[in-house]
Amino acid sequence: MYPIIIFLFSLIIILFLTAKLRIHPFLGLILTSVITGVLAGEAAGTIDAITSGMGRVFSHFAIIIAAGSIIGLVLHRTGGARLIASDIISISRKPLFGLNILGFIFSVPLMCCILAYVIFIPVAKEIRIKKELPKVLTASVLVFGTLASYNLVYPSPVVYSAVSELGINNSDILIPGIIMALIVSFVGYFYARKFCSTGNMDIIINENGTGIENEGIILPGRIAAYSPIAVPVALILAEVFTNIALFDIMGEPDMALLIGVVMAIVFAYRQYSFGHVREWVEKAIKRSGVVILDMCGGGALGATLAMTGVGQEMGTLLSGLPLPAILVPFLIAVAIQSVQGSRVVTMLVAPSIVIPLVPVLGLPPEIVLFSMASGTFLISHFNDPFFWIYKDLAELETSEVLRSYTLGGVVMGITSLALTGVVYLLFY
Repeated sequence: MYPIIIFLFSLIIILFLTAKLRIHPFLGLILTSVITGVLAGEAAGTIDAITSGMGRVFSHFAIIIAAGSIIGLVLHRTGGARLIASDIISISRKPLFGLNILGFIFSVPLMCCILAYVIFIPVAKEIRIKKELPKVLTASVLVFGTLASYNLVYPSPVVYSAVSELGINNSDILIPGIIMALIVSFVGYFYARKFCSTGNMDIIINENGTGIENEGIILPGRIAAYSPIAVPVALILAEVFTNIALFDIMGEPDMALLIGVVMAIVFAYRQYSFGHVREWVEKAIKRSGVVILDMCGGGALGATLAMTGVGQEMGTLLSGLPLPAILVPFLIAVAIQSVQGSRVVTMLVAPSIVIPLVPVLGLPPEIVLFSMASGTFLISHFNDPFFWIYKDLAELETSEVLRSYTLGGVVMGITSLALTGVVYLLFY
C-alpha cells in the first residue's frame, strides 16, 4: 500500500478511536501503530519499532515529566504556585501575556520547549484559578510562547544542526530569528485569546467541596515558592553557558529537576506533615505515569510511520512539483513533521532532502533555514509527544488540543513562513 495512504489512514484511525470512541490515547496509539506496521508490510518488525519508539521517548522524558509533576503538585498544595501567579498578576496588567513571554524567554535557554512548559504549567493553572479562565486559554498562551522561540531562535536544538549543515553564520540568523519568533509568539497569543477563550472553567475543589483546594492556607515565603523552579532553571542555564564540570552533571535537565523535587519536598516538610507530602508525591507520580504512557504511544506511532517511508516519499513528491521556491523547504518540513512528530528530528532529516535542491531553488541558505523551521510548527498531532503532555498536564479534551495546539501551530507556522517571505523580499 502507498505510504501516503497509510499515513492518512492512520490519522483517521487514531482520530476515530480517541475523539469518537474516546478510547484511552495510549491504547488507541498502540493499536494504530500495529495497524500501520502491518499495512506497511513490516509485520515482523512492527513490535520492535513500537518498543524502540516507546523506549526512546521514555528515556528522554520520563524523569523530566515525573519530576515536573511532583514540583507542580507540591507547589500547588503549599500555595507556592499561587504566590508566583499573584506576583505575575501584580507585575503585569495582562497575566496571560506574561505567561506567553515566560514561555518564550525560557524555552531556548532550557533547550526544550516541553521542559519550559512542564516547569511553568503550575503557574498557568494558578492564574487560571485566580482569574477564572478556561483551562485551554492559559495553557495555550504558555505553549505558544515556548514553541515560537524553540522553533526559530538560535541556538535552539531545532535550528542548531541545520545552521551548520547549510553553512550559515550564527550572527546572520540570531537577530532575525528573535524578531520573527517574537511576532509569531504574539500571533499565537492573539490566536489563543480569540479562539481558545471558551472551554472548561472548572476550578479545583477541596475534599469538603467548599472551594479552591488551597484556599485559606498560609502562603510560603518566596524562597520556598521560587526555589524549586528557579534553581533547576539556573542549573540548566549554567550547563548551557559555562564549561564548569560540576554543571555538566547538575545542569542536566533530569538531574536539575530532581534537585528541584528535593527542594520542593524539603520546603513543604517544614510546613506540613511527612504523610501529607508523601501523599502529594505519590499522586504526582501516578498522574505523570499517564502522561508518560501517552507520550510513549506517540513515539510508537512515529516509529511505525517512519517504517513506511512516507516522509521521504512526500519530500520527493513535493520537490518535483512546480511550486514557488520558498514553499518547497517549508512543505518538506511539514511532511516530515506530520509523519514523525519531533521538531528536532524534522530539522535533522529535512536538510538532507532540501540541500541538494538549493541550487535549483536559488534561495539564500538563511531563507531555506527559516522556511524549514516554519514547517516544524505544523502539523502537530497524535504522534507528537508534546501534544499529549500539553493535553494531560492542562487536563484538556482531545478536541480542545486540536483546536488550540494543532490549529494554533498551523497559524503560527504560516505566519512564520510569511515573515520569511518578507525578509527575502526586503533583504535579498
